[in-house]
This record gives sequence, structure tokens and C-alpha cells, in this order.
Amino acid sequence: MRELLRPYRLSFAAVVIFQVIGAVAGLAPLLAVVELGRILLSPGPIDDSQAWYAVIAGAAGLFVRLLFTAVSSGIGHLLDDRVQLSFRRQLATRLGSVPIGWFSRRRTGELAKVVGEDVSAVHPFIAHTPGELVSAFVVPLVSLIYLFSIDWRLTLITLLPVLLAVALVPLMMTPTRQREQEEFDAAMGRISSSVVEFVQGISVVKAFGGSGRAHHKFLKATDEFVAIFYRWVRGISGIAAGMQLALSPPFVLLVVLIGGASLITTGSLAPADLLPFLLLGLGLTAPVAALGHGFDEMQAARRAVGRIQDVLDVESLPQPARPVAPHGHRVELRDVRFGYEADHEVLRGIDLVLEPGTVTAIVGPSGSGKSTLVQLLPRFFDPTQGSVVLGGVDLREIGSRELYRMVSFVFQDVRLLRASVADNIALAVPRASLADVVDAARLANIHERILELPRGYDTVLNQETSLSGGEAQRISIARALLADAPVLVLDEATAFADPQTEEAVRRALATLAGERTILVIAHRLETIADADTVVMLENGSIVERGSPAELLTQNGKFAAFWRSNDGARQGEEAR
Repeated sequence: MRELLRPYRLSFAAVVIFQVIGAVAGLAPLLAVVELGRILLSPGPIDDSQAWYAVIAGAAGLFVRLLFTAVSSGIGHLLDDRVQLSFRRQLATRLGSVPIGWFSRRRTGELAKVVGEDVSAVHPFIAHTPGELVSAFVVPLVSLIYLFSIDWRLTLITLLPVLLAVALVPLMMTPTRQREQEEFDAAMGRISSSVVEFVQGISVVKAFGGSGRAHHKFLKATDEFVAIFYRWVRGISGIAAGMQLALSPPFVLLVVLIGGASLITTGSLAPADLLPFLLLGLGLTAPVAALGHGFDEMQAARRAVGRIQDVLDVESLPQPARPVAPHGHRVELRDVRFGYEADHEVLRGIDLVLEPGTVTAIVGPSGSGKSTLVQLLPRFFDPTQGSVVLGGVDLREIGSRELYRMVSFVFQDVRLLRASVADNIALAVPRASLADVVDAARLANIHERILELPRGYDTVLNQETSLSGGEAQRISIARALLADAPVLVLDEATAFADPQTEEAVRRALATLAGERTILVIAHRLETIADADTVVMLENGSIVERGSPAELLTQNGKFAAFWRSNDGARQGEEAR
């Protein structure tokens, strides 16, 4: 946290200095009341000038306190705005440079929590905690010096409630309490993620009858959060109640009055000297209570900044110092190996050539490495061994801008922007004419559905209307058609397929044929019936390759795989 906040240390120093002055000045009204009480209670005639001096000094102290604490607070809030803006810019820069595949390994809600809630969690620590911590140390210190000058015995008695509250603090910092706090934070992240995923995917899961499962997942996350929250509250409630009782004004007054009365009855303390202990004794407890809140805010900020730092520590996708332009769009995977963890390979020795003008289909059981393989082509990840070559150039030597101009990707899980339909389709070609956008939509078999929307191509998605999963995928296909990239990757583009979407995919493949290089993952044989080459993956290795007809004739693993899938699909349709 110190490293992230180091650029703002001078502003922090200003916040603290002004707060110190304001905190010390804030004692002046209390001391003025004490002196005024002594003047009024002293035997003999009242000295009017001394009384007025005390009143003026108290008013001046109050004015100085208000002025300097206002300045400190203003600087603190301006500093908070600068820090939050800096954090969000750093996060945006880092998230824009990390491998795209990194996002597929993270929950959307957890990332949203880091960028949103965790950055906002720094606000109390910057804008409020410095003042609270300064008051918590400075006010008691000055008060104790003054009280010790009056009577050291009653000063120690006045400190008893504070010492009792401080003695309870270590009980809130035990490994068990810290573990419960970490579990609470993790549960908050899970419930945030489940809420985001539930809301974002509700149209899709309802369209395909999965709302019950999605709702169950949300309820499960909620139940886990409630259980952890109750366990956390049970652990700290008794300690927190004890601290609040010890620092409560009635308890403090009771302790001071008992101690003061015993000293007054023995003649060890003048009655007028009890007044400063009654006033400043209460002043001792309020800053200590603020210290507890400040400590909580500091710990919350520390955990939030830790999660922010975890994102900022993610390694960026290495960019070539001198980018090389590819020649053509022939794709080669040469002895490619890859694993998300060092001790577990997902792909093992993949050798594959994708010729221009051909469609290559990747098939295989779940977990065989299909999605991982196709994600290497747009460089969502870099292989841990071997190389992916485009136009004779290793992808690691091609600049990102040039690579994404060459390679277009249709995701399995489509994300549509809160923008017009036309803007969503023209995402890769912002200057495309409406006529080109309409042509792409026609080819993707989504034009007629767009015309049914409230404002046609000007309809703002996720605001004025929502689309089903199949419709969203057809928008994504139209986007790829308009991008007109020479290499196209379709990652299970019929995952949410209705007949229209599947027809759109087949039409897209036929339309994009010619000189383009197409790599597609599909789970229905009909979608890739016209593919030039089918590659069968199993446990991260290629076990068969050839045309669909050849592989079916061979009656090997590919044929058995598709027979089992076809039987499962017919069973679902019968049900």
C-alpha cells in the first residue's frame, strides 16, 4: 500500500499537519470551560476579564479547529479522487495489456469488485482515516499532559476504561478472527460474481430453460455468505460489545466520579479540579473509539489494495520491440505445448497446418483442449513450448494491432456492448457504412430480427432490449463478417444454437470461404459437414485428422464420438 500511495506522500503530510493543528485547537473550548468553571467556583468576587479571556480563547480555538479540519478534509477528498482515478487508470492499462485468455480464467464479478468496490474501499482510508488517527493520538496525548499536571492519581483512574478497551483489541486480531475476515471478503467476492453472472446471463438461461439452475447457484452463494457472516459476527460481537461498554460515556463518568469522589472526600483533590477530568475523560474515549474504526478501515483498505495489486502484478502480454508483418495467412502450429499450471499440460505436441481457403474443424470430448488450442491463434495465450506461426512469422513477433486485423474471433460466450445494434456489428470497423452493416446482418441471418426491434439498427442493446443467446451469436457472426479478417476462429459458435443460428454459421462458413483460413470448434456434425479437415483431440493430443467423410469411413474415435453425441442429441429432442 505504501508503494502505491508513495506519489501522494506530500499531500498526505499536508492532511496530517492540518489535522494535528485542528485537533489541538479543538481542545481549547474544553479547556476554556474548565478554566471558566474554576473562575466561577473560586471563592470571592469573579474576575470578569479572566472569564472573558477564557470565553474568547475557547471561541478562537473552535474557529481554528473548524478552519484547519475543513482544509484537511478538503485536501483529503481531493487526494482521494486523484488516488482512485490513478488506480482505475492503472487497472485499465493493465487489463488492456494482459493476455485476453487471462479473463476467461477469472470471474466477471470478482474483477468488477476489484475495479469498483475495492478501489472505492480506499476512500475512507484516504479521506477520513488520517484525521481520525491523528485525533486518536494527538488529543489523548495533549489531554493526558494537562490532566497529569492537575492530579496524576485521578488521571490513571480516568485511563482505566481506555486501557480496558485497548486490552480487548488483540482478541479481534487473532488468527481465527483474521481467517473469518478473509472468508467474509471471499464470500463477498463470490456473491458479487454470482449476482453479476446471474443478471448478465438471465436472458440466455431463461431462453434455454436453465433459470432454475442459475437461480440455485445464486441462492447457494447467498446461503454460504449468510453462514460465513453469522460466524464472523458471532466471533466479534462479544468483544465489540465489551469495547463499546468500556468506552461509553456513562461508564467513563461512573469511573471518574467514583475515583474523584474518593479523592475529594479524603481531601486529596479540590472539588473544582474534578471538572477537567469529567470533560476531558470523555474526550479520551471518543478518539480511541475512532482509532478502532480507523484501524478497521485501514485493514479493509489494505486488503482491497492487496487485491488491486494482485491484478496490477499480472504479467502483460509481451509485445515485440520491432513488429514483423506476416506474409499471407497460412497458419502453422509447431510442436505446441501449453498448460495453465506448470505441472499440468493441456496441449501436448500439437502439429497442425491451416491452409488459406480451407475450413479446419476441431472436435473432441469436453476437456480435450479444443478451446485452449483455438485461443492460441488470436494469441489469448502464448504456448509454453513450440510456436504458432501466421504468414511465416511467429505470433510473438507480430504487433497486436496487426494480429487483430488479421485474426477475427467469434466467442462461445458473446458479450454485447451497451450500444446500438449497428455499433455492435461495426465494432471492428467503426467507419463502416450502414449498408455494409446491413449486408453483414443479412448474411448472419439476423437482419429481420433487428428490424423487429424498437428502433431497428439504432436500438441500444442491454438498455432498450435484450437478445437471446442464439441471436447474440448471430450478431457476433455479423461482426466477424464485417471485419473481413483473413483468419477466422469460431469457438463453439453454435453452443446456444437454434436452427436459424446453425444455418447462419453454415452460411457464414460458405460465405467466408475462398482465400480465408477458418478454424472452428463445433459440437454438431451438420455444422462442419463441409469442412476440409477435421482434427480429433483427446487429452490434449491429436488422435485423428482428415475430412469428415474419411474419418466416418475409418470408423475410429471420431466416428464413435459423433455417434455418441448424435444419440445424446436425439434423446434430448425426444424428451
